[in-house]
Amino acid sequence: MAHENKPKNQPGAGNLGDKAKDVASAAADKAREAASSVSSKAGELLHAVGQKADDAASSVGGAAKTLGGNLRDSGPQEGMLGAASSAVAGALERGGSYLQEQGLSGLADDLGNLIKRNPIPALFVGIGIGFLLARATRS
Repeated sequence: MAHENKPKNQPGAGNLGDKAKDVASAAADKAREAASSVSSKAGELLHAVGQKADDAASSVGGAAKTLGGNLRDSGPQEGMLGAASSAVAGALERGGSYLQEQGLSGLADDLGNLIKRNPIPALFVGIGIGFLLARATRS
Protein backbone atom coordinates (compact mmCIF):
# COMPACT_ATOMS: atom_id res chain seq x y z
CA MET A 1 0.00 0.00 0.00
CA ALA A 2 1.35 3.33 -1.05
CA HIS A 3 -0.79 5.43 1.28
CA GLU A 4 -0.23 4.02 4.72
CA ASN A 5 -1.06 6.06 7.76
CA LYS A 6 1.94 7.17 9.73
CA PRO A 7 1.94 5.71 13.22
CA LYS A 8 1.66 8.29 15.97
CA ASN A 9 4.92 7.30 17.54
CA GLN A 10 6.92 8.37 14.48
CA PRO A 11 8.53 11.81 14.44
CA GLY A 12 6.39 14.38 12.64
CA ALA A 13 3.03 12.92 13.67
CA GLY A 14 3.01 14.90 16.94
CA ASN A 15 4.12 18.07 15.16
CA LEU A 16 1.23 17.80 12.73
CA GLY A 17 -1.25 17.49 15.62
CA ASP A 18 0.33 20.45 17.43
CA LYS A 19 0.18 22.56 14.27
CA ALA A 20 -3.49 21.68 13.79
CA LYS A 21 -4.24 22.67 17.39
CA ASP A 22 -2.37 25.96 16.92
CA VAL A 23 -4.25 26.73 13.71
CA ALA A 24 -7.59 25.87 15.35
CA SER A 25 -6.74 28.01 18.38
CA ALA A 26 -5.75 30.95 16.18
CA ALA A 27 -8.96 30.61 14.16
CA ALA A 28 -11.03 30.51 17.35
CA ASP A 29 -9.26 33.64 18.63
CA LYS A 30 -9.95 35.46 15.35
CA ALA A 31 -13.60 34.39 15.48
CA ARG A 32 -13.90 35.67 19.07
CA GLU A 33 -12.33 38.99 18.07
CA ALA A 34 -14.67 39.32 15.10
CA ALA A 35 -17.73 38.47 17.22
CA SER A 36 -16.66 40.98 19.86
CA SER A 37 -16.19 43.67 17.22
CA VAL A 38 -19.58 42.97 15.64
CA SER A 39 -21.24 42.99 19.06
CA SER A 40 -19.61 46.29 19.94
CA LYS A 41 -20.65 47.88 16.63
CA ALA A 42 -24.22 46.60 17.06
CA GLY A 43 -24.37 48.08 20.55
CA GLU A 44 -23.16 51.44 19.27
CA LEU A 45 -25.71 51.35 16.46
CA LEU A 46 -28.57 50.49 18.82
CA HIS A 47 -27.54 53.30 21.15
CA ALA A 48 -27.49 55.77 18.25
CA VAL A 49 -30.91 54.59 17.04
CA GLY A 50 -32.31 54.87 20.56
CA GLN A 51 -30.92 58.38 20.90
CA LYS A 52 -32.47 59.42 17.57
CA ALA A 53 -35.83 57.94 18.66
CA ASP A 54 -35.66 59.88 21.94
CA ASP A 55 -34.81 63.05 20.02
CA ALA A 56 -37.77 62.48 17.68
CA ALA A 57 -40.07 61.87 20.66
CA SER A 58 -38.86 65.10 22.23
CA SER A 59 -39.60 66.95 19.00
CA VAL A 60 -43.09 65.44 18.82
CA GLY A 61 -43.60 66.38 22.46
CA GLY A 62 -42.68 69.98 21.72
CA ALA A 63 -45.12 70.07 18.81
CA ALA A 64 -47.90 68.61 21.00
CA LYS A 65 -47.26 71.25 23.68
CA THR A 66 -47.39 73.99 21.07
CA LEU A 67 -50.59 72.59 19.61
CA GLY A 68 -52.12 72.46 23.09
CA GLY A 69 -51.17 76.06 23.73
CA ASN A 70 -52.59 77.17 20.39
CA LEU A 71 -55.84 75.30 21.06
CA ARG A 72 -56.13 76.88 24.48
CA ASP A 73 -55.53 80.37 23.05
CA SER A 74 -57.77 80.12 19.98
CA GLY A 75 -60.48 77.77 21.21
CA PRO A 76 -63.71 78.76 22.90
CA GLN A 77 -63.25 79.96 26.46
CA GLU A 78 -66.71 79.39 27.90
CA GLY A 79 -69.40 76.78 27.92
CA MET A 80 -69.24 73.11 27.12
CA LEU A 81 -66.96 73.60 24.09
CA GLY A 82 -64.66 75.78 26.16
CA ALA A 83 -64.37 73.09 28.83
CA ALA A 84 -63.74 70.40 26.21
CA SER A 85 -61.11 72.42 24.34
CA SER A 86 -59.42 73.32 27.62
CA ALA A 87 -59.31 69.65 28.64
CA VAL A 88 -57.86 68.60 25.26
CA ALA A 89 -55.33 71.45 25.38
CA GLY A 90 -54.26 70.42 28.89
CA ALA A 91 -53.87 66.80 27.84
CA LEU A 92 -51.79 67.79 24.82
CA GLU A 93 -49.58 70.03 26.94
CA ARG A 94 -49.07 67.39 29.65
CA GLY A 95 -48.38 64.66 27.07
CA GLY A 96 -46.00 66.92 25.19
CA SER A 97 -44.10 67.80 28.36
CA TYR A 98 -43.88 64.13 29.29
CA LEU A 99 -42.49 63.17 25.89
CA GLN A 100 -39.99 66.02 25.97
CA GLU A 101 -38.74 65.08 29.42
CA GLN A 102 -38.89 61.27 29.27
CA GLY A 103 -38.55 60.37 25.60
CA LEU A 104 -39.39 56.92 24.29
CA SER A 105 -37.11 55.16 26.75
CA GLY A 106 -38.99 56.70 29.68
CA LEU A 107 -42.29 55.80 28.03
CA ALA A 108 -41.15 52.20 27.62
CA ASP A 109 -40.03 52.04 31.27
CA ASP A 110 -43.35 53.44 32.47
CA LEU A 111 -45.29 51.04 30.25
CA GLY A 112 -43.28 48.11 31.63
CA ASN A 113 -44.00 49.22 35.19
CA LEU A 114 -47.69 49.61 34.40
CA ILE A 115 -47.82 46.07 32.99
CA LYS A 116 -46.01 44.73 36.08
CA ARG A 117 -48.53 46.44 38.38
CA ASN A 118 -51.57 45.31 36.35
CA PRO A 119 -50.71 42.04 34.58
CA ILE A 120 -54.24 40.69 34.04
CA PRO A 121 -55.68 43.86 32.45
CA ALA A 122 -52.51 44.17 30.37
CA LEU A 123 -53.02 40.60 29.14
CA PHE A 124 -56.61 41.39 28.13
CA VAL A 125 -55.51 44.57 26.36
CA GLY A 126 -52.86 42.55 24.49
CA ILE A 127 -55.44 39.95 23.47
CA GLY A 128 -57.80 42.71 22.33
CA ILE A 129 -55.11 44.40 20.26
CA GLY A 130 -54.16 41.05 18.73
CA PHE A 131 -57.81 40.38 17.86
CA LEU A 132 -58.19 43.81 16.24
CA LEU A 133 -54.96 43.38 14.26
CA ALA A 134 -56.09 39.95 13.08
CA ARG A 135 -59.44 41.37 11.97
CA ALA A 136 -57.79 44.29 10.21
CA THR A 137 -55.33 42.12 8.28
CA ARG A 138 -57.83 39.43 7.27
CA SER A 139 -58.85 39.65 3.63
